[in-house]
Parts: sequence; C-alpha cells; structure tokens
Amino acid sequence: MFLFPLVLGFLFNLLSAFTTFFCRVLGEPRGRATTFILRNVLGIPVWTVGLALAVRARSARLFAPSPVTELVGWLLLASGCTLILLALFALRSRAALPSTSDPLVTDGPYAYVRHPIHSGMLLTLLALVLLRPSRASLLAAIIAVAWVLLQSRLEEFDLLQRLPAYRAYMQRIPRFVPRLRRRAT
Repeated sequence: MFLFPLVLGFLFNLLSAFTTFFCRVLGEPRGRATTFILRNVLGIPVWTVGLALAVRARSARLFAPSPVTELVGWLLLASGCTLILLALFALRSRAALPSTSDPLVTDGPYAYVRHPIHSGMLLTLLALVLLRPSRASLLAAIIAVAWVLLQSRLEEFDLLQRLPAYRAYMQRIPRFVPRLRRRAT
C-alpha cells in the first residue's frame, strides 16, 4: 500500500530536477511554477505519505529495538533534520522556487557537501530503519536511497546547465559526506 505513493512522489520529485528545461520550454515564470508544483505540491507531500504508511505498515521486524538503537536512531533523526533545515536556510526561497538565474550557494552546509538536503535525508532514512526496524521500513528506505542518488545526479545535470561555476564546485566539494580534512585552496 505504501509503495504507490512513495514511488509516485519520488517520480514527481525527479521531474522537478529539470528546472532549466521547463524554463526554456515554458518560459521562466511557468518553468519555475512547474518545478514548484512537481516538487512541493506533488512530490514531497506524496512521498512523505508513502514513508508514513511504510512506518505504520504491519510488517515483520528486522530486529528487536534496544535502547542503543533507539538512541542512535533519534540522534540520526535530529542530525538529519538539522542538516536539512540549515541547508534550506542557506538556499532560502531558491529551495522551493529555483530559477535559471539563481546564484551558486557555497556557504553554510554547502561549503562542506554539495547536497546537504540529500545528506540529511540519508541520515533520516537510516534513523527510520533503526526506530521502526521492519521489512516495510527497510524497503521504503532502500527505494528512498535510490531516489536520493538519482535525484542528486539529475539536479547536478541541471545545475551544470544553469550555473557555469558548478563544475569547479563539484571538483572541490564532495556530494554527500564532508571530508574530514579540508584541502588547501
């Protein structure tokens, strides 16, 4: 039951990565609106319902939760949500309504990873499995990780088209996990 909204929401989100295409074909205002609707009206709410249904689904347990797995799960959830909020704050309105004239954001968490929202999602997905260790939660998390990997690739394809400086940024900054030591610039 959870698979349909989960996958449908992820498909809408994947389509939202083509901001440049939509702006070229439909014009800037309609292209931005299309991206907004695909991501924020159709994508995120629908896949969120799918994840919620997966968490609540009656499914065989993977393991018995312990105080340690619950603590680690809550810490990962808090860390992932914090990272997502910091990234959204750094992007401001560009997160919801991207355009072809957006500047490259390289401050805040974007100084350490190219996709901090996706990094935060990966942390929250791991937390989900630790806090609700069921086959349904694991399947939803696996599908979501595949979506995050594909979404980041598609977004990078789009960003390379609209932000010439993005290529050099890609070479300096890792995709999801920050480097422990910063390279000399």
